[in-house]
Amino acid sequence: MSTRPAVLSLYRRSLKLSLDWAVNRQLWRGQALYIRSLFEKNRDVHDPRHLRVLLRETEKLLDHWKHPDPFAHPLSPGGSKYERNLPAHILDPPPPLKF
Repeated sequence: MSTRPAVLSLYRRSLKLSLDWAVNRQLWRGQALYIRSLFEKNRDVHDPRHLRVLLRETEKLLDHWKHPDPFAHPLSPGGSKYERNLPAHILDPPPPLKF
């Protein structure tokens, strides 16, 4: 994987991870701006060895701060409303009506 997709993936994962820990969206916004500033600070690093070290450290941080019970949208798989109140499956067609 080239560096740009790896960095973008880490950035998105860090934002989602911080959203798991945030109680409220307004608090999360401040954390998101802080995360953005950390990534922007290292934007001009072009040395491959230094980039590998930064990516590895970021992976370690994400693993360390992983939430034990991450947020799942209620209607997505794993959410509290996933597949709730589904219509009953009708396997056989109704019998014909006789008048």
